[in-house]
Amino acid sequence: MTTSKTRSVTSLCFETDPDFTKNLDRLTALIDQSPEDAILVAPEVCLSGFAYDRFEEAAAFTPSSLAKLSEHIGNRLLIFTAITKREGSFYNIAYALHQRDVLHTQAKAKLFTLGAEHEHFSAGEEGKMIPFDFDGIKIGILICFELRFKQLWQRLEGCDIIAIPAQWGKLRADHFVTLTNALAVINQCYVVASDASNSDTSGMSGIITPFGGELRNSGSELLTSHYEARTVLSMRRYLNVGIA
Repeated sequence: MTTSKTRSVTSLCFETDPDFTKNLDRLTALIDQSPEDAILVAPEVCLSGFAYDRFEEAAAFTPSSLAKLSEHIGNRLLIFTAITKREGSFYNIAYALHQRDVLHTQAKAKLFTLGAEHEHFSAGEEGKMIPFDFDGIKIGILICFELRFKQLWQRLEGCDIIAIPAQWGKLRADHFVTLTNALAVINQCYVVASDASNSDTSGMSGIITPFGGELRNSGSELLTSHYEARTVLSMRRYLNVGIA
């Protein structure tokens, strides 16, 4: 059940550099600039990009990066994805980090075939796409292309916040805006979307409220607003569509 919590929410939007260490340094700097109580969402595979020709290197970089990021989190929650190797296969794993702990992991289940993701990643299990609790706030994650699947919206029904880490194609930027706005309205929740600001991505990171109020980063690497439990409750009471 939604609590009376109020908490900062932050959407990140920054360019992915070929230098993995530069990406990690940029992310930690942005964490340090964010409010101490923030729920932050960073772009998909923001530490490495897809790096298909450097998969082993990218996967080897992930564990040490998790350790370094955990040192900067404090009372914040960071949601992002990273290339991860498990039992000989590569996955695009979403991580939720808080106070040196990994609260939740989730492998991308819907791979983007136009980007050849299926040729490099193993798919996660759709059945393992479940919300998790953070400080009394029910949070779900959709990774980029997963945003297009209506059955996944239903799996996350009842969430207070849905995080969208993405590397969304620039040619389909309008789709990213439309779908993230619609998800917030249909699921009557906050959506915190983070896309990279690369030359081929939309850069349309943003924060959307249950009432459809929309804030976009508009070139800023860091955008912060506030999650308010009463806003979620108010929308669900005002227009009761059966979401508890």
